[in-house]
Amino acid sequence: MTSGDAAQFVEVGGGDGKPPRRIAYRTEMAVAPDAPGLFWLSGFKSDMASTKATAVAAYAREHGLGTTLFDYSGHGQSSGLFEDGTIGQWLDEAVAVFRQVTRGPQVVIGSSMGGNIALLLLKRLVAQHPEDARRLAAVVLIAPAWDMTEELIWKGMPEAARREIEEKGVAYRPSEYGEPYAITRALIEDGRRHLLARRPFDPGRPVYILQGARDPDVPLSHTQALVGFLEGDWAELTVVPDGEHRLSRTEDLVQLFDIVGRAVLTARA
Repeated sequence: MTSGDAAQFVEVGGGDGKPPRRIAYRTEMAVAPDAPGLFWLSGFKSDMASTKATAVAAYAREHGLGTTLFDYSGHGQSSGLFEDGTIGQWLDEAVAVFRQVTRGPQVVIGSSMGGNIALLLLKRLVAQHPEDARRLAAVVLIAPAWDMTEELIWKGMPEAARREIEEKGVAYRPSEYGEPYAITRALIEDGRRHLLARRPFDPGRPVYILQGARDPDVPLSHTQALVGFLEGDWAELTVVPDGEHRLSRTEDLVQLFDIVGRAVLTARA
């Protein structure tokens, strides 16, 4: 595994006449061989060049930690179309990058949809790759859209948009962060195969959550439900009273890295 700023690639999937997806990632080795790494999971339509991802990499560098960031297919520098993406596909990519690229103990940090992927990654590793699961020491979630496709997208869409998805296979949802984006029938249907709320589970390691009280995209109530859903008394919720969805202001990042620092201590133990 090499280090540096240049993107590298792993291939994921393929078969049935489809080429494998080329998933771009960046990684930097920890200064000390036994130092933990930070594994970043971006949000919906975000990538490893975002404000928070860049800040996470800088924090890791400053504190001698490793870091791994990547772009889901259809995002950033990875191959594929955004409209072809699904939760299951992006989860497969997260699993592949975690297992093939990272070494040693890891703190997984998931933002928005990345929070959903982070919890699914933990569940997948525990079920199928226990040796890798043991390396996942703690989880940090930022405004976690933990059942995004059903609870936050499908149930929040007007009836006309739902009919459009069912009849045409896609509808376009307005976004405060840029151009409207495609919500496909495949995204919704695949998301139903990955609904966390149907199977509460014990994460078996600390889950630290940072949530804005004024978040219009992932309401505080959605995150409070997650705290009640996770078993084993592992979850710790920090609420930013004036925080919105992105939580990328300087003061938000200070709180985030206070939490990350505590998660790193867990990983070092």
